[in-house]
Amino acid sequence: MTPPSPFSDLVRLATTRLAESGVAALAGLYDLVSRRLVRYAVTITSNQHDAEDAVSAALVRIADQPLLLSQTRRPWPYLLRMVRNESLLIARGRRRWSMVADLSDLRTRCRVDELEQEETYRAVWMALRRLPAAQAEVVVLKIWEDLTFTQIAEILEVPPNTAASRYRYAMQKLSQVLKPQCEEVPDA
Repeated sequence: MTPPSPFSDLVRLATTRLAESGVAALAGLYDLVSRRLVRYAVTITSNQHDAEDAVSAALVRIADQPLLLSQTRRPWPYLLRMVRNESLLIARGRRRWSMVADLSDLRTRCRVDELEQEETYRAVWMALRRLPAAQAEVVVLKIWEDLTFTQIAEILEVPPNTAASRYRYAMQKLSQVLKPQCEEVPDA
């Protein structure tokens, strides 16, 4: 088992505060994890609004049971799994009720200072959207959440080798898709 990351330690601290103070401490946990959770949920739902709904649903469950996260050994992976499950429910429900998928823009709420960074960001997200959801979620968990393949496998409930191979295939596809953009950048 790998040691917890500094971020995992912060999540554990926030969940301890939540257990001690109740729902009043939920805002601290929300501020800490919401952006990361939405980013992860978007890889599953392919929709910003659905991702936000999934995160909200998970946090509502936590608000109803403030001790839920503090009683688990590793609250951050547990929270990621909660959001994954909520995202899958929403994605399945949308497919069931709608023949046309909503392909809304994958914009984040953070400001980007430079147009070039925004274009690169959009290109990466557009490339991620072209990947199968199973591969995209491994990329987000590996790169942005800095999890090991063992931790990813635990969250996704797959063998670590499956998580690693999904990542490898995804990175091959992403490099093929993004290579033309990288070649457009002139050398300084």
